[in-house]
Amino acid sequence: MRRLFFATLLISTAAIAYEVLLMRMLSIVQWHHFAYMIISLALLGYGASGTFIAIAKRWLQPRFELFFSVGGLLFSATMIASFILAQRVPFNALDIVWNPRQFFYLAITYLIFSVPFFFAACCIGLAFTCRRSCISRIYFFDLLGAGIGAMSIVGLLFLLSVQQTLVMLACLGLTASALMGMASSARKPLIAVQLACLATLLFGLPQGWLELRISEYKGLSQAMQVVGSRVLTVSSSPLGLLTVVESPRVPFRYAPGLSINTRFEPPEQLAVFTDGDSMTAITRFDGNLDALGYMGDVTTALPYALLHEPHVLILGAGGGADVLLALYNGASKIDAVELNPQMTKLVTDTYADFAGHLYDDDRITVHSQEARGFVARSKVQYDLIQVALLDSFAASGSGMQALNESYLYTVEAIQEYLQHIAPGGMLAITRWLKLPPRDNLKLVATVVQALQEIGVAEPRRQLAMIRSWNTSTLLVKQGEFSGDDIAVIIEFARARSFDTAFYPSMPPGAANRFNRLDQAFLFDGITALLGEDADDFVARYKFDITPATDDKPYFFHFFKWNALPEVMALRKRGGASLIEWSYLILIATIAQATVAGVFLILLPLSLTKRSWPPGTVTRTGGYFFLLGLAFLFIEMAFIQKFILFLSHPLYAVAVVLSGFLVFAGFGSAYSDRLVQRLKQNKISPVSIVVAGISVFTILYVALLPMLFQQLMGLADSTKIVLSIILIAPLAFCMGMPFPIGLTRVANSAPDFIPWAWGINGFASVISASLATLLAIEFGFTTVVLFALGFYAGAAAIIRNTLE
Repeated sequence: MRRLFFATLLISTAAIAYEVLLMRMLSIVQWHHFAYMIISLALLGYGASGTFIAIAKRWLQPRFELFFSVGGLLFSATMIASFILAQRVPFNALDIVWNPRQFFYLAITYLIFSVPFFFAACCIGLAFTCRRSCISRIYFFDLLGAGIGAMSIVGLLFLLSVQQTLVMLACLGLTASALMGMASSARKPLIAVQLACLATLLFGLPQGWLELRISEYKGLSQAMQVVGSRVLTVSSSPLGLLTVVESPRVPFRYAPGLSINTRFEPPEQLAVFTDGDSMTAITRFDGNLDALGYMGDVTTALPYALLHEPHVLILGAGGGADVLLALYNGASKIDAVELNPQMTKLVTDTYADFAGHLYDDDRITVHSQEARGFVARSKVQYDLIQVALLDSFAASGSGMQALNESYLYTVEAIQEYLQHIAPGGMLAITRWLKLPPRDNLKLVATVVQALQEIGVAEPRRQLAMIRSWNTSTLLVKQGEFSGDDIAVIIEFARARSFDTAFYPSMPPGAANRFNRLDQAFLFDGITALLGEDADDFVARYKFDITPATDDKPYFFHFFKWNALPEVMALRKRGGASLIEWSYLILIATIAQATVAGVFLILLPLSLTKRSWPPGTVTRTGGYFFLLGLAFLFIEMAFIQKFILFLSHPLYAVAVVLSGFLVFAGFGSAYSDRLVQRLKQNKISPVSIVVAGISVFTILYVALLPMLFQQLMGLADSTKIVLSIILIAPLAFCMGMPFPIGLTRVANSAPDFIPWAWGINGFASVISASLATLLAIEFGFTTVVLFALGFYAGAAAIIRNTLE
């Protein structure tokens, strides 16, 4: 049994780590939002394994050790094979709007990636089925291994490349196979195959097979099409794959919002791409500020025309362009915040000579932290807080960011920024200009709500916006703009042929003068958002420009269902950019997951021979279905809740996921003892556990925001420990309902165990994408309330059926 427990732990460790690895891989070769597809397809494999075990149980059970070993072996092999094959499917996410064939390619990719998880889940499911007396302990090691995998993969990706990590995880699967193969009757042939697989993994894989094939539509791929361009360095971590590119024959000229009137040319630049896109630039600098003349002719320079030698906070330093902008425009002191320390290292070390040792300047302090976390901890009052242009124009315009959470642009974020701005100081946010306007207006709506909530009676007196041909810069002043301020804004814009989009008391005729559009979209929109009928304007607008909040942090989500027919009609006439295709992929993922789950899990299960009482499938199956939905709903919602507290999305995923899984494992191990204690009193253990889940969840939803606000300034290590302590009691309770129910099934209808495993897996397949959809539309609090409803339903079922 010890061998089984350890093999189960290794399989679970490798499976969850492989799941996170695939998220990273698809973020690089495609885009971030495929993470939801990965979670669903992983759980599809788990659900399908239950179907397979139910059908082949009589053949598998006498040969348990053999097939566990074979499952581990195939898990290891298909990890590599699916990684290679899926990248060769001609799926193009940008083409999905007008090419129905892409949905077929999406489904093929989906199924290929689910195969390794199928074999991993077969190992775990076989253990449940063939060793029924140890269900709670097997579930404990399953969850413990998953928790270890979630935490360890983060560390591995700091040390190893994606490909090296993949090989290491495949070796874990082989180790589990070898452990169980020792007790098999086919031990010698298994050892031979295992050694051959190990040799292939370590020495026999051609380097080109595991190469990441980045989409040809990402910025890096397009940059490499330029004659003479070449990659200088590549560095990888869980925070992103950084690729530095040089293009001597056709130089990079990265200067968003540059005036068409400028007399200056940007110096030589190196492009830095994060995950193949989201370009920033490292600019050649020799200490001569006169060479940076173009930095006075961009929209982001506007606040410097209004402030004298400001103390500046830059959120999103990237390659240092905004730091140079601040220096050129007379900043007296600069705090630059950058999430990825490897990005900072490029400027301070790898290309320090090229960048002129920029960060050695005594006026500049660089902080490797997440922006919201840094602001919350800071005690400094700044003259200017500048939120840098962090995404690429292509990414912003394609609609692929619709599923990306961003806590930089929420109502609560704006309020935090304003609390750290000195009287007379300013908040400056620059965004790409898209037509019809979306994020520009959503940003204004968010700022207006933030100001109103802190008691500003007339937000219009504190707002100003200018635009170039491709960017807009919004200023929010800590105080009202004076007549002199407005005069400076007007002259700054006129001299550079920028358009004034809004300032206090601006006449309609002052808009849309230089970079002319069909109409003054921004002026009309901002005026409406500041008027008495703002709510009606937001409701009627073609895109969703409702203010983003920490509970609904999807700032880049603009999709409205009632606009879909009109937008689809325009898709072949240049209107494809109006469609948020990442949102459509989420819908397609839910639909495909449901169909695949029905055909691969529920339909085959319905054809198997049944030897249990009537109604078991609907009632007991319903219990495991609701558990599958509820567990993942709460898990995903709390990952989002803890991102703000831990000030780092990477820490949040690792800490919350591993915390939930490990302590749920401890709950599973304790479940048998709880059942025995409550048996004499005829009290339903699941009802007690669900009551505990409900109490902890409601308390957390109500109190965590206030608690996090008070504790945000603590050190990261302290906050990680506190997070685990907070997660532990809820996760401990959440780990009990599944093994309690499965143990009852083992005693009353043992042949239903594979059904329970498969139905739970089917629910989990759709829950990841469904939870995301609900969070986008209604917020994370709604997702949590749905989860509590599911748990309550499960408790009612087990009280009336299994007990």
